[in-house]
Amino acid sequence: MYSGSTLTKYSGRVMGAHQKIDRIARRHLVKLVGNKVDFPTSREILYFEGKNGPDAIKRKSPAKDELWHYYNPFDDSDTQIVEIIQDHYQQLVKELRASNRERVAFEAAWLAHAIVDGLTPAHHFPYEEKLAELRGGEGIETRTTIKGKIVMPGETKREQVKNNWKMWGPKGLMTTHGLFEIGVASIIAPLSFADTVPTIADLRSIEQLGLAELFRRTAREIAVLDMYTRYQQKGWTPKLAYEVRHKLGPLIINNVTLAWFSALLESGLISKDYENYSRKVRRKNIPKS
Repeated sequence: MYSGSTLTKYSGRVMGAHQKIDRIARRHLVKLVGNKVDFPTSREILYFEGKNGPDAIKRKSPAKDELWHYYNPFDDSDTQIVEIIQDHYQQLVKELRASNRERVAFEAAWLAHAIVDGLTPAHHFPYEEKLAELRGGEGIETRTTIKGKIVMPGETKREQVKNNWKMWGPKGLMTTHGLFEIGVASIIAPLSFADTVPTIADLRSIEQLGLAELFRRTAREIAVLDMYTRYQQKGWTPKLAYEVRHKLGPLIINNVTLAWFSALLESGLISKDYENYSRKVRRKNIPKS
C-alpha cells in the first residue's frame, strides 16, 4: 500500500494509506482498552513508516534484504509474509513485556505494514512472476543496482524498449500497481472509519484463531472480490470505490487493531475481561457484535 515517497519524514502524512490506517487503528485501540495502557502514540508508531518504514529499504538497498510483501491467499505453501507477520508479532509481545517503548513502536509499525500489504488486492497479483518474465527469467535477487532495478533488460534494443513499456507504460506492471494503491489512499484519506472498531465477537475471534489464521481468512475474503483484476480491466469505478470504503478499508483496519490488541493481551498488559471491553464499546455507541 502507498506510504508516501519515503524521501522525507513528512511524506505520507496526508495521502499515506499505511499512516492513515495506523492512526485509525491506534484510536480504535484506545476505545477498547483506554488510555492507561502503555502503548506508543500514533506519532511514535508513524516514525517507523514512510522514510523509516519497510518501503524505504527498496530505495536504500535495491534487491538486498528487501521485504517482499506479495501473497497468494489460496496457496498454502506461500508462507513468507505470514512468517514476517508472526515474527513481528512475537517481537512486539516481547518488547511490550520489557516496556521497551521505542522498540514496541517499531514492531507495531512494521507488523501493521506487513498486514496491510498482505491484505491489499494489488499484492495478491503474481507480481514477482510477471517481473521475472520482463527480466528474461531473472529473479528479483539479480537487481543489484538501482539501474538494474529500474531499467528492464532485453536481448535487443527493441526488446528492451518493449519490456520497459510493459513495466512503466500507461498500463504497465508497476504503473498499474502504483496507481491502484494511490487510488486506495485517495479514497480513504478523508474517511474516519469511526464505525470499524472491532466488536466483542472480533476480540474473541483473534484469541481463538490467532493472528496468522485471521490474516489468512481475511486475505481470502478480500481476494475473492477480485478488485485488482477489475481495476486492470476498467480502472476505478463507483463499485470499486464503494468496496474500498465499505469492505477493504474496514477489514484491513480491523486486522491491524486486532493484531495490536492481541499483542497487549498476550503480553499480560490487559486481561481477558471481555465484559469490561463490552462496556467500553457500548459507551462509544459501537455494536457488540
